[in-house]
Formats: sequence, C-alpha cells, structure tokens
Amino acid sequence: MEAAAISNRFITFAERECKGSSSLYEHLSRKIANDDELLQLASNFRDGQPVPNLFFGAVHYLLLKENKHELKEYYRSIVNKPKAAGTAFPYFKDFCQTNKHEIIQLLKNKLVQTNEVRRCSYLYPAFCYIYEKTNMPLALIEIGTSAGLQLLWDKYGYFYNSGNQIYGNNLAQLIIESKFDETGLPFLLKESPPVNTRIGLDLHVNDLNNADDYLWLKSLIWPEHTERFATFEKACHRLKQQSLKLIEGNGVKLLTEMASTIPRDSVLCVFHTHVANQMPEDDKYELIEHIKKLGDERAIFHLYNNMWDSGQLHLDYYLNGKEYKETLAETDGHGEWFKWKL
Repeated sequence: MEAAAISNRFITFAERECKGSSSLYEHLSRKIANDDELLQLASNFRDGQPVPNLFFGAVHYLLLKENKHELKEYYRSIVNKPKAAGTAFPYFKDFCQTNKHEIIQLLKNKLVQTNEVRRCSYLYPAFCYIYEKTNMPLALIEIGTSAGLQLLWDKYGYFYNSGNQIYGNNLAQLIIESKFDETGLPFLLKESPPVNTRIGLDLHVNDLNNADDYLWLKSLIWPEHTERFATFEKACHRLKQQSLKLIEGNGVKLLTEMASTIPRDSVLCVFHTHVANQMPEDDKYELIEHIKKLGDERAIFHLYNNMWDSGQLHLDYYLNGKEYKETLAETDGHGEWFKWKL
C-alpha cells in the first residue's frame, strides 16, 4: 500500500475514532500521517489489517514487556500520571527507530483481534430479541472469536443508563455498563436467554493461558482506557472457568461444517463484531451464501457489523422459510453506547 493511503488511514483514525477517546493516539496519529519514515515502518502490516490499531498495538506490546524507554511515561496503562500527550511524538519516533525490527515482526505476524467485552452490552438485547422470536435455546457460532470472551455474553451482568436493574447474570463478577438512547428502547430480558452451544472460529485463537497471547490482547486496548483493562481482566477470569470450543481456521470456510453439529432443537446464531472489515470481499459474499443455504434447512440468525458499513448492527435471519433483514442499532466501537432502532 502506498504511503499516501496509509497516511489517510491514520488521519481518519485520529478524527473518527480517537478524538474524545484517546488524546495520545489522536496526537500520534496526526504526526505519523506526516512522517515518511514511520509510514514506511507501518507499511509492513498484513493485508486486511487495520494498520493504526496494529501499529499502536505493536508499540504498546513492546512497552508492556517492561521496556525502559521514556515513551512509557506517556502511557496511562503503565504509569499513574502520564505526561501530556502533545509532547509524546519525539519519544514515540525514537522508540520506533530503536525497536524497528521487533515492530516489523509484530506487524507481519500479529492480527488485530480486540476482544472488546463491552460490545456484549448491545449483543445482549440482540440475543434477547432473537430468543423472543424463537423461544428456543441459542447455539452460538462466533466468527473471529479471538479468545472467546464475547461467547460468554450470557454470563455477564448489564447495567444500562445508570438505572437500578441489572440484566443478564446479576450475580456475575463482571457487570458491564453502557448507555442507550431512550428514544428507542431495546427488548431486555431480566435473565439471560438459554445458550446450549458455544463455538468460536478464528484464524488464530488466542489462549489466555499463553503469556504472549494474553499480553497481545492487552496491548490492543488503548492506554487511557482503564475501565476497558478492568473489564478485560474480569472477563478473562470468567473465561477460565468455562469450557469453550475454539477452532483455528477460516470461519467462513468452517461455518457449514460447524453448523451441521448443532442440534435442531436450538436456533443457530452466527455472529461477529468488528471482524468483517478484515475479511476479503470474496469471503463476505461466501458467508452470505452459506447463511442463505443454511436458512433453507433451519432457523438461522446472522448478527454482525462492519461488513458493508460501519457503526450499524445488522440482523439477517431465516425463520419458517422466510428471509428477514433488519438494522437493530447504531453502536459505538467500544460498546460505551448504542442507539436501538426497532
């Protein structure tokens, strides 16, 4: 990819994702966008990967490995009182120059697999909606599962709009807080719908018992987002108590085979969040075809975002031989808020 295209990605990242959320990454993104040397370094990413997230994740990963460089003084994830973001760039560039070879290896070998657990805050009403329509146990297949944290959405509790009601599992150690626009009220069951199958598919499954995998997932969390770190830690603890079927491979190619193992007394729910933007176009169309073919045989729901657009949560489903397509919500990338549309 040409430097100009990579530069535009960093500018877009700064303006659309970082502003108001990460002053450090916003400042660094704008600087990187005008630095030929760093753009060349960033160009070592794998096809289909969101380069700003991957590049910042690689640097963060090396810093978290107890690197002594002064750049760490700007990371809230490492120090309690970080220095002002506006003075970070010279240290960031020096760090990248010093650790160039290590960064290149990470860019070439790692994937952006952010297991943002707070996205479960909008998955919960979506699965409640599916259960209301079917009254059948849910069989989950997640494409791009990473470590599988979102497969446990029914094991967490949910607290919306600073209310006094906890939905889902009110005894859970992890209670996820989120907001929704009250002009559209989602359907929320007090207790989680029943789930009888959990299957996660990914090109690389992250094993939370593996120190490197665990550190990489932490590295993908933005430095200022202390609540995300705390949520991640609690979700990791919960996952280690749960048996999951996590399979490495192309989730699109494996879908039909995995679906064949799901009993007919449950409804098949295929879902993925912030993954489809990394899929080749051929895989996207193949996935849609697989969903349609399975819909000829049984009830199936496909819940997803970032496939054809960004910020919209879609639900395509086949029920009693009929096809339905709905847009459920507008969502925040980190799950802080959503706007229900039904």
